[in-house]
Amino acid sequence: MAPYPCPNCKRLLHFEVRVCPACAFTLGYDPASDGFLFLGDGATTWRDIDGRAHDLAVCANNNAYEVCNWLVATGDDTPYCRACRHNRTIPDLTVPSVPPRWRKIEEAKRRMFHTLIRLGLPLETKAEEAGRVQGLAFDFLYDPLAEEQGQTQITTGHDGGVVTLNLIEADDVLRERMRRDMGEPYRTLLGHFRHEVGHHYWSRLIETDPVELAAFRNVFGDETIDYAQALQDHYGPNSAKVWTDDYVSFYATAHPWEDFAETFAHYLHMVDTLATIGGFDMRMAAFPGPESHGGPAVNFDPYTASTDALSAQMVPWSFALNAANRSMGQPDLYPFRLSPAITGKIDYVNRLVAKAAGRGPQAAKAA
Repeated sequence: MAPYPCPNCKRLLHFEVRVCPACAFTLGYDPASDGFLFLGDGATTWRDIDGRAHDLAVCANNNAYEVCNWLVATGDDTPYCRACRHNRTIPDLTVPSVPPRWRKIEEAKRRMFHTLIRLGLPLETKAEEAGRVQGLAFDFLYDPLAEEQGQTQITTGHDGGVVTLNLIEADDVLRERMRRDMGEPYRTLLGHFRHEVGHHYWSRLIETDPVELAAFRNVFGDETIDYAQALQDHYGPNSAKVWTDDYVSFYATAHPWEDFAETFAHYLHMVDTLATIGGFDMRMAAFPGPESHGGPAVNFDPYTASTDALSAQMVPWSFALNAANRSMGQPDLYPFRLSPAITGKIDYVNRLVAKAAGRGPQAAKAA
């Protein structure tokens, strides 16, 4: 996402900040205005960068646990912010290792919610479910005994609008071990959220819409094939699955549902990365070669941009970012390749999102 300035001193901020590192004012993010506010007037009034007062309060999860930096309108029907109100279950905070892990999880979740809100996607809670509209909820679970025994009995996944996340995913060592054991090039908390919410939007936007369902099958294939059997075949000892240029990840080859969720997550990766680059107004020298570019620059809004615009910028910028990471001895920031087939699937997701946000009347189609 683009960097935000402190509304008091204008210093650029990281999205997780609660106190400005320059002027020391208490800060809070207001999703309604998409900006940070500072607590002025003797810590009595939330004010924006223009000095205007806002009738807001800190999220209840900040009051109770100091785990959230978002604000909520005082007249709202819930004391929880736009992100925290979707929590259904939080872990047992009396376990010493839990609070810092939960804090990491919430930081990743808020980044995801920021993107969903900017894209204009529907975000109903479970209390707001009605008819064919499915609400979104989160269960953050932890089994300390299983961790002591080196087991992972809690499965991260999605079912009926409920995203379950195993708290041990917030442990860098354990998550890296799982990434290595599963042969994944990329595994992060934010990636988990983007993937699992992709399953939610398949149910929310595609499953109950016959026209959209037909368009989905035309791109990703028939999702009615047995899911359990597909996963067994994917992970089984005799699996002959190969990660080809038709899929954004190896896991995407398992089943059309997983292909869509991985592609949806990848679309969010691209949008947020390019929004950050554009927010810093970065420019690059001409990028030579077969994928040449006269001078890459994200001079458009990635949240509403065409797939062609997104992919054209992602190629040179991902190369530059990967090179910077390698100079620090880190793995590639973006360990993927955008083939024509993958770009076509991303275009389907982009069109689907635009349709859901009211920016396009037609059913999503592949490029």
